[in-house]
Amino acid sequence: MTIVPTGTDIAAAAPAGKGVGPLLRAWRERRRVSQLELALRADSSARHISFVETGRSRPSEEMVLRLAEHLDVPVRERNSLLLAAGYAPRYSETPLDDPALDALREGLERLIQGYEPYPALVVDAGYTVVAANRGITMLLDGVPESLLQPPLNAMRLTLHPQGMAPRIRNLGEWRGHLLAQMERQIALHRSEPLRALYEEVAAYPAPETDGDADEQPTPVPHFALPMRIEHDGRVLSFVSSIATFNTPMDVTVSELAIETFLPADPATAKYLHALGD
Repeated sequence: MTIVPTGTDIAAAAPAGKGVGPLLRAWRERRRVSQLELALRADSSARHISFVETGRSRPSEEMVLRLAEHLDVPVRERNSLLLAAGYAPRYSETPLDDPALDALREGLERLIQGYEPYPALVVDAGYTVVAANRGITMLLDGVPESLLQPPLNAMRLTLHPQGMAPRIRNLGEWRGHLLAQMERQIALHRSEPLRALYEEVAAYPAPETDGDADEQPTPVPHFALPMRIEHDGRVLSFVSSIATFNTPMDVTVSELAIETFLPADPATAKYLHALGD
């Protein structure tokens, strides 16, 4: 699948109060860090941190970025902090189809294509699919066209009752894993669109029991929670891994995630390689 432009708006909702102080205080409390601990990390003083949070002191641009780094504030929200403090944004937000990101797009395409026959995809911060390989299209067999109209959303495709959900044998476990993942993202980004997506998919019907509960499969030691999904009369088992970019300097790049699915048992690996032959 060709990489498509990103377009999900996940702008954070600012807490009550004006200026950078309330924003920094909200991030500090969210990270459960005391003023003294933050001061020690940022080579400052608890008194100065207090003055910044209450608006009695205006932090320098370098101090805003230093505090944001020690509070692990996402790149998009670091721009919001700078604007609230009266400074220009530091990080650009380049559309994924911009020529400046040609090398990035080509690298991502080579990466997920090289992972075949195993499934791999790239999503943005709102779980919109911006690229996927043929392994993913295999998992989408049987999904109606109404759900395959762009923009595709990974969470919606997985949990919708007409999507992959009916074929996921351990849907209860996998659904719980995905919802917990989204909750962590919401806590990190404070995004209203992401929260709306969460509320949508969480409202989809949940299974009373997993399909595997009524079976006695051969025990297989799993090193991570697998997704067990039916395909063409077989049950395939995958564990997923998510990778992000290290020290991103662009908002778009910072919000991309590469998810790869690794066979969780030899039978799944053998079947996928046979499909690719």
